[in-house]
This record gives sequence, structure tokens and C-alpha cells, in this order.
Amino acid sequence: MTRLRGSITALVTPFRNGALDEEALRSHVNWQIENGTKGLVPVGTTGESPTLSHKEHERVVEVCVEETKGRVPVIAGAGSNSTAEAVAFAKHAEAVGADAILVVTPYYNKPTQEGLYQHFKAINDSCGLPILIYNIPGRSVIDMTVETMARLYELKNIVGVKDATANMARISQQRQAMGPDFIQLSGEDATALGFMAHGGHGCISVTSNVAPALCSEMQEACLAGDYAAALKVQDRLMPLHTALFVETNPSPAKYALAVLDRMSDEVRLPLVPVSEGTKATVRSAMVHAGLINA
Repeated sequence: MTRLRGSITALVTPFRNGALDEEALRSHVNWQIENGTKGLVPVGTTGESPTLSHKEHERVVEVCVEETKGRVPVIAGAGSNSTAEAVAFAKHAEAVGADAILVVTPYYNKPTQEGLYQHFKAINDSCGLPILIYNIPGRSVIDMTVETMARLYELKNIVGVKDATANMARISQQRQAMGPDFIQLSGEDATALGFMAHGGHGCISVTSNVAPALCSEMQEACLAGDYAAALKVQDRLMPLHTALFVETNPSPAKYALAVLDRMSDEVRLPLVPVSEGTKATVRSAMVHAGLINA
């Protein structure tokens, strides 16, 4: 579990002509690791998991594990608003060699806190992989309470949380309830610096798809307690953190990666490629970060 630290990328899923682009995915995995990324999260929201078929979902995890070759942890997305489906994804991730799984709170169904507990307990009981809770009320509607999280932490496989609440108080509250060994990873790039100061261990980042070296540099500075150095990097990255969410993630990130000639900017409906105005905003932020020339 000590490997689940620093800059961890919520990987985009490259497409070409409507199909999974395995060559681009393998290239993206290697580029990330070569530029200091400390972990990879395939088939999360940023990976457009809602529009992947089950076969595609499983293939993305397989390719990521194959290409990573144990160099960094692979934390496979295994969330669903169907508990049975989430269990199946968890079992597959374990079977193909993922190091951990990320499980989002069930969206749309709006379960109670007891429902959340039973959902995660069922997944916990079905496999032997470490489980990170993904708490993102902005997308799932449901906010897992600190009390429910503390109950889940008593189970054998629940090890931490990806917290996308952007509520700085939650990190300290969760630290008080579960202790310093409960892994807390930011799920919100713009506030990740503050998250780390409150006792976080790293960030599962969208921006690191586009700026892996800078995101890694900032996280390593935070882990070393050098917040002055981290702030300098944050100042370079902040416009990009903002620009990548001007339109729905991951459309802006995929455009930025197309600018860098890493992959196509293709997304699947109901997402669409970004507008010309957003393209200009993203390019300007990339210039500010030093990723491209003006």
C-alpha cells in the first residue's frame, strides 16, 4: 500500500474510428511511467467507462497491466451502480493482475448509507484486492459519510479513498476517523495542493494525462514537505487544471493530447469534441505550463 502515493493518472481511453486504440493506449501508459507517474487508473470516469462495453472495459485493464509490467501499481476501475456488475469487474481485475481497484459510489440509484456499506462489503467479500472508495458526489449524487467510510475501513480490503468532494475539511475529518494509514488520494486537480497539506498521500489526476512530469514534480514536492516548490509548479498548472474542465472531462484532455500528438481527440457520445473556444483556452493553458510553444 505504500506504493499508492504521489501522482497517479486517471487514464483516458484512446479511440480511433470508434474502436479502442490499443497502440495509443500502450504508448500512453509508457509515456506516463517514463515521465514520473507513480500509478495508473484505467477505466474510470476519465476513461469513459460508461460508454465502454464490458469486453472493452476488461480489455483496457488487461492492456494496462500487460504494458505496465509491474513498474507502477495499476488501480483498475471496477465501479458500477449494479453491485453484481461491480463484483464481476473486481474479479476480472484480480484475475488479470491489477494491483488494486477503484470503486465509485453507486450513481443514479441513490442508495442510503447502509446501501453504500452493503455494496462495498459485497465487493470486499468477492475478491482479495485492495479497494479504494471513490467518493464523487458531483457525479454520483450520493456523498459517503465519514462514519460509513470508517465502518468500511474495518473490512479487510478497504484501504483508502479517492476524494473528489473538493472539501478540504473532509481530509482532516477522515484522518481523524480512520488514522494516518488510511490512504487519501485527491480526485480534484485544482485543490490537490491543499489536499496534500491536510494529510493526503497523492492525487488521481486528470491533468497528469497531459502534464505527467509536472504533476509528478508537484506531488513529490508535497510528499517531501516542500510546499514552496509545490506552489511554483501549481502556479504553472492551475490554468490547465481549469481548462481541462471547461467542457466535460475527458474531451478537453483528449484535445490536449491530440495537440501533443499522443492520440486522437475522439470521444464517444453523448460526449463530443470540444468547441473552438475551448480549444483556444486549452492551448493557452498548455503554453502557460510550458508544454507547447505559443
